[in-house]
Amino acid sequence: MRVEQRTVSANGADLYCEVRGAGPAVLFISGATGDAGQFERVADLLADGFTVVTYDRRGNSRSPRPAGWNSTSVAEQADDAAALLAALRVAPAAVYGNSYGAICGLDLLIRYPHLVRGAVLHEPPLLSVVDKPEEVQAAVGSVVQEGMAAGGPAKAVESFMRFAAGDAGWEGMESSLRERMSANGEALFGTEMGTFEPYRPDDATMAAINVPTLVLTSEESAPFFHAVAGWLAGQLGVEVRRTPGTHLPQLDHPEELVRTIGPFLRDLP
Repeated sequence: MRVEQRTVSANGADLYCEVRGAGPAVLFISGATGDAGQFERVADLLADGFTVVTYDRRGNSRSPRPAGWNSTSVAEQADDAAALLAALRVAPAAVYGNSYGAICGLDLLIRYPHLVRGAVLHEPPLLSVVDKPEEVQAAVGSVVQEGMAAGGPAKAVESFMRFAAGDAGWEGMESSLRERMSANGEALFGTEMGTFEPYRPDDATMAAINVPTLVLTSEESAPFFHAVAGWLAGQLGVEVRRTPGTHLPQLDHPEELVRTIGPFLRDLP
């Protein structure tokens, strides 16, 4: 499988990206730790029918922290994705967002509908729509604090990823991916976490979305993700689909994930 590796200047950031395959474009946006490598297996499986683009989000892994970059926003992250699509000249593209990436993907299709053919939104942590967000925040905060106490930001990333993907998911990653993700603790805990979760477009904005969208959740994920998926699907007038695995099915069930999203991607106009 030929993989084109590039660093693209987009929206004031240098974004490392990988491009595989040929055909209609699909952009994958990762969540916490922002590393393109989370989608490597999925990208390989889809590359026989699509041009698959994966990238490290700004300030993560091989995309360096821009000078003076000490805060971010959902809009900034969506602007990055839009600028990357434009720079690569692959728009309009389908977009798959996981976790934080799904929040960025939602903002992308709201503000850049001309760049998006369709969207798969997998488990965006929109805590603003759950009944008791403080309980979710407390559970995640406890995991992060335990990791910090045990070994600083790198250990906190490991604790968080074991919480999200299970021990097998973390231990099954290639060592190089684990090392890059662990090194992104400062960006995750110091810049990103707490920024994306309050995001909530108003009802009129949600009702105006006319981009084909698949709302996806995983069978083994925490109940609050299912609640968020239900809210999102209700806003968009679609049904929730489930796929095997944890919050990171691209790592623990990539083949099943491709079978779940493949028909939707192929049927997009």
